[in-house]
Formats: sequence, structure tokens, C-alpha cells
Amino acid sequence: MTAATRTLPYAWYADPAVLRVEQERIFARSWQYAGRADQVAEPGSLSPAWAGSLPVVLVRGRDGELRGFVNVCRHRGHVLCDADARRETIQCPYHAWTYDLDGTLRSAPRADREEAFETASISLVPVSAEAWGPFVFVNPDPAAAPLSSALGELPRLLTEGGVEIDALRFHARAESDDYACNWKVCAENYLECYHCAVAHPSLARTIDVSPETYALQGDGTLLSQFGPRRAFGGGAYDTEGSVERGQFHFLFPGTVVNVMPGRQNLSIGPLLPHGPERTYRFLDYFFGEDADEEWRRGFLELDDQVGIEDRALVESVQRGISSGALESGVLLPESEQLIARFQALVLEALAD
Repeated sequence: MTAATRTLPYAWYADPAVLRVEQERIFARSWQYAGRADQVAEPGSLSPAWAGSLPVVLVRGRDGELRGFVNVCRHRGHVLCDADARRETIQCPYHAWTYDLDGTLRSAPRADREEAFETASISLVPVSAEAWGPFVFVNPDPAAAPLSSALGELPRLLTEGGVEIDALRFHARAESDDYACNWKVCAENYLECYHCAVAHPSLARTIDVSPETYALQGDGTLLSQFGPRRAFGGGAYDTEGSVERGQFHFLFPGTVVNVMPGRQNLSIGPLLPHGPERTYRFLDYFFGEDADEEWRRGFLELDDQVGIEDRALVESVQRGISSGALESGVLLPESEQLIARFQALVLEALAD
């Protein structure tokens, strides 16, 4: 057995100190899905989001520019915005410190009574924010490279697969209680379909998950899987349509992009660590005009079933690796190559 087939140490999946370093060296330096462009379409629109465990707020300025800020008041740390809104300014609900939409502090009650206090030197902490089609991403690093550098081949792969990004329309957001597992457990479960034939029978009747046809591709920080529709039908919904195969993309450190075969569809969402053994997830679902209500119902029933099955899997993994019985696990070099690539990216970032 070579060192390359070993997993990360299992202690790293439960240690608060490791998570703090991951937040500083991974999530604080990476592009992550934050929300939808329609949530901040109009001047004055505000939308709270997350970058790892960092609260951020998306803002559409009066000049039409999309901006992002740390969603924390510079005064005493109160969260500024906790729901989508449309405002002329950003006002803290604690002491009414008020910021312009460009982040500069406009006013602070009683500041004129303080001889040495100057509001001009105080502004909200900026983060990078960019839109790609109907999707908005954030990066806590205000000097981050453009979003396109992180997306890599993703736009091309989707287009070549028949997905019409600009024709997609938002349908609904699916969210639930935290998963009782480390964020890396969720990521690694997503990055292999080795378990699909066993754990996801409905999915395996819809997509061909056999190793001869199910393709894996790791390009930089974009880790992708491709599965063709089953040739003779029998799946959970009708897979005939303009999208010929499933595409499942993982943008490091934690954005997932899912496309199923059939009519125009895409779901996207982040993995957000809420603690060393807690992970919050949501998915925003988008469909094209060809995806009627009946088709969407069958599609979403399958997706819900797979989600229920995956929750049971990852929470069981967390119980196992947290038991202390083993120091680490082993990987199959071919079937689990994307997990190996993901773990290499984690190691690279933590060693930086």
C-alpha cells in the first residue's frame, strides 16, 4: 500500500483547530456560490450569504455595480442584514450605524459628541463578488483573481452538454437541517459514484453508473463526473431531451453544480461548515421552459430520494471516523481519484 492511497487523518474531520485553519487558508481565499443574481438585480438590493463560516452581504449599488462586504458592523460586530431587502443604505439594527451602498460609514448616532471620532476612516470590509449568468459567487479576498479563473472549463462543459445557462429560470431553493458531519465528508461523498449502484438504486436506474461509462475528470480545482442516461429507460423520470448526460461538478472548496439528463435543468449550492462535525447545505434549482410541472415533479422526487440516502451515508461515516477506531482510511486509486485530488488540494492549502 502506498502513501497516496491513504485518506487524510480522521482526526482532521472533528478537530475545531483544523476547521479554523481551513477557514483561514481555504474558504477565505476561494470563490464560492453565494446566491442568485435576481436577488440583487435592482439598485439598493441586499442579500445575505456565506463564504465558509464568514457572513457576507451582496449589494447592488445605485451605480448598478455588484459589491460584497463582510456582513458585520464595524462598531460592535452585529450582523447587518439577515434577509433579502431593498434599502437606500445599510443600517445596523443594534446602534443604527449607517453605511452607504459602497460600504462607507455615513453616520453614527452621537458621533458628533465625540471629539476624536471620525466616521470618514471607517468602512465595511469588502469581499470580491461576481456574477456568472444567473449565479453569484463571492471570495473573501478583495484582491482575488477573477471568477473565470476559478470556473475554468465549467462554462464550456455545460454548454457542450446542452445546458443553456442564460435560458434557465430559478424554481426553488431546497435547504434542511445541518448534516451531522464534517464538510469534507460531504465533499468526498459527492466526489465518487462508487457507492451509487449500492446506495442509490433509483439514480442507478436513471444514469449509467458503471465504471466503463461513468467518467471522472479532475482539472485544477474543478472536479467533474459524467454519466449517460440509461439506454432503455426505466428510470425515475423521462430522461429524453436536449441534455444527453448527467454532469456533476465540484468547484473547490465546496460548490456543487448538478445537471441531470433530459430537459433543461441545473442545481447549484455550497457546502458550508457550521462546526467541525456540522455542515449546512442548500441547492438552488433552475429549469428551462421545456421542463413542465409533471417532469419537474419526477425529477425532484428522485433528487429528494438521493438526498435522503446521502444524508444517512455521510452521517454514518462521521460516526465511524469520529470513533477513534482508525487513524485513516484507504482509497481506490481509480474509482476514488477525485477524492484523492480533493484531499491533495486540502493538503496543499493547509501547508501554504
